[in-house]
Amino acid sequence: MSSSRIGILQSARRLIAERGAAITMAEVARAAGVSRQAVYLHFSSRASLFMAVVRYMDEEDGIQARCQEALRAADPVEALRAFTLTWLRYAAGIRPVAMALSSSRHEDPDASAAWNDRMADLRAGFLAAVSAVASAGRLRPGLDVSAASEIAWAMTSVPVWEQLTVDCGRPPAEAEQHLGDAVINALTV
Repeated sequence: MSSSRIGILQSARRLIAERGAAITMAEVARAAGVSRQAVYLHFSSRASLFMAVVRYMDEEDGIQARCQEALRAADPVEALRAFTLTWLRYAAGIRPVAMALSSSRHEDPDASAAWNDRMADLRAGFLAAVSAVASAGRLRPGLDVSAASEIAWAMTSVPVWEQLTVDCGRPPAEAEQHLGDAVINALTV
């Protein structure tokens, strides 16, 4: 990846975190110290820029590999717990950008595209974890795999994380532990 592209991605990430998703390609260009044309050479649209920013954040952190590793735990309930905790630890680092995209997604199609792209991967991870729990006969009676995976995803969303850690002042490690336990207690036997 070129240094120009990385600079654009880092500048866009910083602007989104500081000001929200209502940023323009021209503002990103100014912040990155490049021309607007240079931004468009790398990203055909604002939506593609936003998508690249969130994927770059994932790649930089290695979250996908860490989530896959968590899902390899021998006990499916422990795999679900490990996946949940891995996600929550990552959520702490992406919170400013994630909240900006989440709060703008209903009015801003570009923010929505980036948000939906990343949430699709997260939901797929929870679906894989919950499917393994169900295959082992450990899914709480009355829940199907789809509903259980959606419940886990919703319980560990970035807005929930923010409410516990920012609004309520809970330490991140405590919030992780409580949310991880809540998911396991709600979904498994």
